[in-house]
Amino acid sequence: MARHRFHNQPFDQINVTNLIDTLFFLLIIFMLTAPLLEYSMEVHPPANNAEEIKPEDNSKTVNVRANGKIYFENKEVSVEELATQLKTLRDSGKKYSFFLRADADLKYDTVIGVLRELRKAGFSDISLVTSAEE
Repeated sequence: MARHRFHNQPFDQINVTNLIDTLFFLLIIFMLTAPLLEYSMEVHPPANNAEEIKPEDNSKTVNVRANGKIYFENKEVSVEELATQLKTLRDSGKKYSFFLRADADLKYDTVIGVLRELRKAGFSDISLVTSAEE
């Protein structure tokens, strides 16, 4: 009968179960909080009873607050910076759709200025975001 000897060798395997559990937990947290970040900016669009349009993967958001400040992808930009970023997107060759969220108390000419920049950059798929009528 053969005898097996066990040598006192160090354990050379790493248990990654806890790491995988933590990664799944973080993934779930990010999946739950990412949609909330889109509307974290305080903008109150005008009310409307139109049907809801779901954002696509290739959609970009332009927010205009009541004080006239413009935010592109949640970063404050001037009209000139917006035009530059839009030209960069156009030159990438991808097709994008835009959601324009403007505060209901905003002057109309600011919204027209943002729309003009979107059109000058060559984008035509532009949706104006409104809130549901109560």
